Amino acid sequence: MPRSVNAVASRRRRKKVLDLAKGYWGSRSKVFTVAKNTVEKGLQYAYRDRKTKKREFRALWIQRINAGARQHGLSYSVLMGKLTAKGNGLNRKVLADLAMNHPEAFKAVVDSVK
Repeated sequence: MPRSVNAVASRRRRKKVLDLAKGYWGSRSKVFTVAKNTVEKGLQYAYRDRKTKKREFRALWIQRINAGARQHGLSYSVLMGKLTAKGNGLNRKVLADLAMNHPEAFKAVVDSVK
């Protein structure tokens, strides 16, 4: 009796990996075993960097808030301390956007806690 192999599932599984490897250079997009390794590594980087992205954006927001606060004679830590004590509900993302794109609104926020 011939050996039964599920060719449909095997092909689908390999095709899924090769579709993820589209755009890679050379055998990384053509040869299944090479593509599989590359795709797995890429997915590891994607998982890791989703966490890193949050960290980097928070750092960027803090730098922007600090730059805006120093223009009005406060440091970042003093401003955030006063905002927290006042019970202001603005988060760092919004404050950074105000500092960058709406300086007059940011000045109003700073003046409200001075």
